[in-house]
Amino acid sequence: MPRLTVQVRGRRGGDRVAIELRSIAFLEPVHAYVEALVHPSARAELLVVARHRAFIRTRLFGGLVALGIMPVHFAVRGAPTTLETIVFAWLVSPLLVAWYLSRTGAYERAHLLSAGMLAGIVTFVAGATGGITSFAAPWIAVVPLEAALSTSRRMVMATIGLSIAILLGLWGVGAAGWLPPPPQSQLDTSTLYLLGTLSAALYAGAIALGAGALARLGERVKLLGEARYHLLTQNMTDVITRHGRNGAVTFVSPAAERLVGVPAAQLLGHGLFEHVHVADRPAFLTAILDAAMRGRSVSVEYRLRRGSLASEDNGSAEPTFFWVEMCCRAVEQGSSESSHGTSCEVVAVTRDISRHKADALELEAARAEAERANQAKSRFLATVSHELRTPLNAIIGFSEMLTCERTMDLDAERRQDYARLIHDSGQHLLAVVNGILDVSRIESGHIDIMPESFAIGPLVESCCEMMMLRAEQAGVRFKVEIAPDLPEVIADKRALRQVLINLISNAIKFTDRDGSVEVWVCAEGGELLLIVTDTGIGIAENDLSQLGDPFFQACSSYDRPYEGTGLGLSVVKGLVELHGGQLEIKSRLGVGTRVVVRLPRDCGRVAKAPSPGVVERLKPYSVFSEIQRVKRSA
Repeated sequence: MPRLTVQVRGRRGGDRVAIELRSIAFLEPVHAYVEALVHPSARAELLVVARHRAFIRTRLFGGLVALGIMPVHFAVRGAPTTLETIVFAWLVSPLLVAWYLSRTGAYERAHLLSAGMLAGIVTFVAGATGGITSFAAPWIAVVPLEAALSTSRRMVMATIGLSIAILLGLWGVGAAGWLPPPPQSQLDTSTLYLLGTLSAALYAGAIALGAGALARLGERVKLLGEARYHLLTQNMTDVITRHGRNGAVTFVSPAAERLVGVPAAQLLGHGLFEHVHVADRPAFLTAILDAAMRGRSVSVEYRLRRGSLASEDNGSAEPTFFWVEMCCRAVEQGSSESSHGTSCEVVAVTRDISRHKADALELEAARAEAERANQAKSRFLATVSHELRTPLNAIIGFSEMLTCERTMDLDAERRQDYARLIHDSGQHLLAVVNGILDVSRIESGHIDIMPESFAIGPLVESCCEMMMLRAEQAGVRFKVEIAPDLPEVIADKRALRQVLINLISNAIKFTDRDGSVEVWVCAEGGELLLIVTDTGIGIAENDLSQLGDPFFQACSSYDRPYEGTGLGLSVVKGLVELHGGQLEIKSRLGVGTRVVVRLPRDCGRVAKAPSPGVVERLKPYSVFSEIQRVKRSA
């Protein structure tokens, strides 16, 4: 757009002063008017807008110049002749063609009208001034040149045929002698022919310049589009790839180097496919094939290997994979069409979704933990209500009978039995509450072990002596083996006593009559092993992973034949881990259970808080926090 720019420069006090006046765009109204004449349907593409604008501008200029010359010509020559009237009418006709293009947007038809008007005026002038030998005959060759600006092969072929038909028609009419004699002119025939040829050459040159300008504009638009897309592919974090139907990569954006960790050139061909996890390769190829054959967008998630394949081949490093999502769709290009009308190439956008996958896994783990916590709450309610209801009923019932001893005429022996039953029920309630409090203290970290050096043998013997009577009452054979010369250990004696009593008590409780319970104590390397085995009912394999969870019992129905809250093993596991040891459980249904406690000899040196796994298992049970709150308030 031409602008008039004025600059004034001077010096004042040694400082350079530059004053630039505002540019005056004196042709802006004209350009704005031409821009407004472009049909809305042509505004989608920059090159199409430029073609419409150039067509309208040249026709407006030519028509307005003809309208400006007409009054001057009439003033000098007087009334126009018939030929002059036809010529001036033709010179003004481009205004109508420009109006037609502005109203319809039919670029090819507008060119056809323009070429038809040019062919008509040339035919008329040539026929009136000598036919094939007329000075207007060279203009016949200009008709196809003007049609070339339409960029339509069909339009160019049509105008070539029209020009040939005009030439043959003028030659045939002239040969038949049907042409009128040429009018007399002050210029000789050679001069007129020179002027006609020169004007036709100038007009053809203007058309060539216009075609060259449009070609350069098209090239600039193409380069601009390529630069824009190149900029996008260079700076996008997502990877853009182009695939053949077999999945081979024909183009990959530079972002692949940051995503995969290898040069983008290594991913061409089947390089990207080789980085896909073996288990995900069928899904990868299926997605590309579906997009290519069915012409629809397809999304797939798969694992991609990060780093070079050479490290895997050399065995120097373990391959690392991360999750990506690929959205692919068929390329809608005529050159990419197969014989069945489906696209042969696919464009895909791949992005890293590792964080999304990790969040999804965390969400799934949290959901599973919430479900587990809900199940634990249900177990807690079922277990505690069952364990508390029976002794409470006994306490309430027998205490009411004692209050009515006169009415019921109770003797001293019966009162003593009732008092003993109330005492036993109270002890059972105390054991249940103590178990809950022990788990609560372990979970909150308020339980401390006090390591001391002592011999483990006497401790085991005393615990077994305590449980011997219970084993005899249950009809269970009880055996104890303590390895000789056991070294002293440094641990919390009270905690180890509780561990042994809980394990032996469980073994006896879940072993049928005529079964056996065995306890072994030995040293292995730098560890002390406490082993308790039984021939009891055993534990299902699916339940082994949940052993040690608070309130979990393999048989948790209301009519279960065994008493207990499911807290004993949870307390054992917490105390063992506080000593830096490990608890191993192996069991089979109907065969029995084997529990192994591994403790370091010096537990005071390696003692630690419960592992995060233990704490995480205990945290969901809000009942512990409620118990602590009640304790603090009390």
